[in-house]
Amino acid sequence: MKQFNKEFLKDTWDIIKPYWQSEEKKIAWFLLIIIIFLNLFLVFINVLINLWYNEFYNALQELNAQAFWVAILQFCGLAFFYIVAAVYSLYLNQMLQIKWRKWLTDNFLKKWLDKKIYYHLQIFNNSTDNPDQRISEDLNLFVSQTLSLSLGLLSSVVTLASFVGILWTISGSISFAIFGNQITIPGYMVWAAIFYAIAGTWITAVIGKPLINLNFNQQMYEANFRFNMVRIRENSESVALYGGEKKEHKHLMTNFVDVFENYWKIMVRQKMLSWFTSGYNQIAIIFPILVASPRFFARQIQLGGLMQIAQAFGQVQSSLSYIVNSYPSLASWHAVADRLRTFEHNISFIETLQQDNNKILINRAENLKVEGLYILLPDNKTPIISDLNMSLNSSERLLIVGASGIGKSTLIRTLAGLWPFGEGRIFLPPKDKILFLPQKPYLPVGSLRDVLVYPNGDPDVSDDVLKDLLVSLNLKHLVNNISEVNMWSQILSLGEQQYLAFGRIFLQKPQWIFMDEATSALDERSERLLYERLKVVLPDSAVISVGHRSSLISYHESKLTILGEGDWNLERINL
Repeated sequence: MKQFNKEFLKDTWDIIKPYWQSEEKKIAWFLLIIIIFLNLFLVFINVLINLWYNEFYNALQELNAQAFWVAILQFCGLAFFYIVAAVYSLYLNQMLQIKWRKWLTDNFLKKWLDKKIYYHLQIFNNSTDNPDQRISEDLNLFVSQTLSLSLGLLSSVVTLASFVGILWTISGSISFAIFGNQITIPGYMVWAAIFYAIAGTWITAVIGKPLINLNFNQQMYEANFRFNMVRIRENSESVALYGGEKKEHKHLMTNFVDVFENYWKIMVRQKMLSWFTSGYNQIAIIFPILVASPRFFARQIQLGGLMQIAQAFGQVQSSLSYIVNSYPSLASWHAVADRLRTFEHNISFIETLQQDNNKILINRAENLKVEGLYILLPDNKTPIISDLNMSLNSSERLLIVGASGIGKSTLIRTLAGLWPFGEGRIFLPPKDKILFLPQKPYLPVGSLRDVLVYPNGDPDVSDDVLKDLLVSLNLKHLVNNISEVNMWSQILSLGEQQYLAFGRIFLQKPQWIFMDEATSALDERSERLLYERLKVVLPDSAVISVGHRSSLISYHESKLTILGEGDWNLERINL
């Protein structure tokens, strides 16, 4: 069971603290101070309204019309200042929220994207469900709820400090006899409020405690359900070709059952909590009047005094009942904070994994060179490639072959710095001279221009150049769509996507090209045309290809065969 333990509080503070020490700390603290001032001003207005209660109801009791209208004018003035303070308190609070959220989002995105963490989290740590949801939704909820709950707590403490003295003074004392002994309790309404709030808080905690886990799970189930629908959208063509609609519908409804059943548990628990809190707050309306009524009927206080006591009691009781009134929000905040802190823990786990396991040193050089490279499975024992030594100069071309699943793509991942298990030395050319082409190209959402210049191309390249490029790639039908924004990965076939990936090569002209079965969806004629064009357009660029087709041999000068169990063979190709 998750609780507000020291570890949780420390981790949560580690998420909160950096923003208030960042480069934006001056504006952040300035906004926070103004918001606190406005909240304290609202408490001050409530104190004045409490004093107004006495005058107003006494005027009614005494049928004093002049005093009545004076009290009405006083109330209008108090209400005006209250409204102004409330409006600007909300406005500035939202301003601080969006600034804090922007900073946190940028910070979490950097952590997630830095050092290929996003990739390794997916491959080596499956306990981080939906990092996108944690960054987009959980951060938003965390910021808004942290400010709301902390300012609510501050307001409750100040309200308590402001009204407890008033209630102590105006409630007087109560005397009664027990076994012949006369007992007098000074400020008895204060003690009544304390007893009432403590009892309510304890019962609320008992009833509401399961909501922490339930809210945590609900966030996860909702995100999983949404993620699986996104996967169908991204793979809509494959699902449609398979005719897998019924299977997908069944799978989605299985996911939704988790959403439904967990939400039902939240409903039941919140219903139980609402039964208590609603009754608690309704009784709190009449409770102070009942307790103070003996003094009213004994003519020790007037109607104004009775109403002032009731209002002051309500303020004290409400302040003391902060946990009772905020428990659902506290439970939700705890769940959100828990998801964020576990996200950070998992990022730290990946960073440690990278540091402890990756003994593969990658340095920058003019050419590609591999020295004593061992590539292992994640168990850090089973070899994929053992003691690989090779070098490749600019303009040389290497073909990597082997059985499916033997480790060809893992070698490419290792050269790219993605695979952390192994040891050895790799010398790579500078990043801006390298372009990696995976089997399924990544096409960002945007225009075809955005797709072709991704990741390091010139965004200002002319339309004519792009049109000529598309025509040369057998993509003439797309020349009028250069500026059209779309999800091209769903519109274009895999073959068309691989054509666009080659278009990046011809447009960006990298000096080192790594291709992992980058022509697998193309026919041999198209493959031949692309490789021959590579020789003509980029004769001085090195090419490292992974492939199965024997037709690829004629476009390369060397062949590296991955044999399995760490064995390999490197040979020159004699045509």
